[in-house]
Amino acid sequence: MSPSDLEWKGYAVDDTEHWDQPKLIDFEPKRFEDYDVDVKIEYCGVCGSDVHTVTGGWGKPMLPVIPGHEITGRVVEVGPKVTEFKVGDRVGVGAQVCSCFECVPCKTDNENYCLKAVNTYNAKYPNGDIAQGGYSTAIRAHERYVFPIPNELPLEQASPMLCAGLTVYSPLVRNGAGPGKRVGIVGIGGLGHFAIQFAKALGAEVVVFSHSPDKDKDARELGASEFVHTAEGFVKGWEGKLDLIICTVDVSKGIPLEDLMSTLNVGGRLIMVALPDDNLPPMNSFQFSKNAALLGGSHIGSKKEALEMLDLAVKKGVKAYIELLPMKEAGKALRNVKENNVRYRHVLKMDI
Repeated sequence: MSPSDLEWKGYAVDDTEHWDQPKLIDFEPKRFEDYDVDVKIEYCGVCGSDVHTVTGGWGKPMLPVIPGHEITGRVVEVGPKVTEFKVGDRVGVGAQVCSCFECVPCKTDNENYCLKAVNTYNAKYPNGDIAQGGYSTAIRAHERYVFPIPNELPLEQASPMLCAGLTVYSPLVRNGAGPGKRVGIVGIGGLGHFAIQFAKALGAEVVVFSHSPDKDKDARELGASEFVHTAEGFVKGWEGKLDLIICTVDVSKGIPLEDLMSTLNVGGRLIMVALPDDNLPPMNSFQFSKNAALLGGSHIGSKKEALEMLDLAVKKGVKAYIELLPMKEAGKALRNVKENNVRYRHVLKMDI
């Protein structure tokens, strides 16, 4: 344990049948090590990943599980080998808290693809310690997975960027979004509202695809130049027009995958960032031969990308559309996310 006087309490789900009824429990953090940073949590965003985990949609979780990986707060303790942070610093922690540090991904700013990555919650460290998340009083993480938060960003604004924001920023920059590019964003929600803003901030022209025509106004306010309602026949006139598509839709049956692929130009890419419980719609292999387009995925982002993203958010005025709730109402927040009843991201404020 560290010498800090933190209380380690959090709102945990102990039964996937009652996933929207988290209970306040005491928990033991991972053992304190030389490169660890203890953060007293002030805010934590509520992610779709939290819902997938506590409902068992991604498989049986390690119960009890304290969700939350969009964490911001202040440093209260640092290990003896920590060089990047000091007590009092404003910081955040995203969806990963550790990795092997030795593999090629870890040494090339791709640590988010380390095969031995430790997720922020519902995960075990190599020594058997359990990682618990941010619906809690505090988080302990290796300094590589702690991000300094610019003073210009309120902590409650920064929280959702540490997963939702980074999850879309990384594939945008890795797939060439920028001036002269036309980028399609599928879905306007927790991920999509960031994807529109970051694509615009990077200099791309943004086209939004949505099955909800009433989101046209939001799409344009966020930075889209075009809004396409994905009703029957929506593809007409859009064939071969896009360089890149980021798909944020979290229900597979609602994704018109073949139609979207046809809107890509030669060598264009469609990147899935949402991770629905169910399988993607089937596709005929002939679809890929029409424009040599690629279908791929992405997983959160690296620390290097996180710092670039936060800097861009400050410079270009990227904002999180948030609805604040006290942390004791985490169950309500989880239900709202599950029912798509939030615009566009819940953030929990520490109240323990």
